[in-house]
Amino acid sequence: MFVGNEKDLLATAMNHPEVKNASMKVLISPNEGWPDYVMRMVELDKDGYSPKHVHAWPHINYVVEGKGLLHMDGKDTPVHTGSVAYVPAGVLHQYQNAGDEKFRFICIVPKEGHVA
Repeated sequence: MFVGNEKDLLATAMNHPEVKNASMKVLISPNEGWPDYVMRMVELDKDGYSPKHVHAWPHINYVVEGKGLLHMDGKDTPVHTGSVAYVPAGVLHQYQNAGDEKFRFICIVPKEGHVA
């Protein structure tokens, strides 16, 4: 059993040549007792973005704060607080901050999809 608060967790900068102004917090993982998945909070500051990438696992997202764009298979879709998305395995995707404020979303992946 685990209970915590994401405000108590430190964000780790996402270091990748195709990333800008991005960080991530691990909220729940096998370390907290969820054996097969990792729930993360991704934070994109103004003008920030994740890399355009493809991988062999799906993930789900929930936008907690801000406005952004989800690029998926060649199409940009606006997302905002309360938006949800399912990104299938094998689909090129990227999140971008489309506002002046921080853009934050929850990302849940299988444990093999989490790179620390």
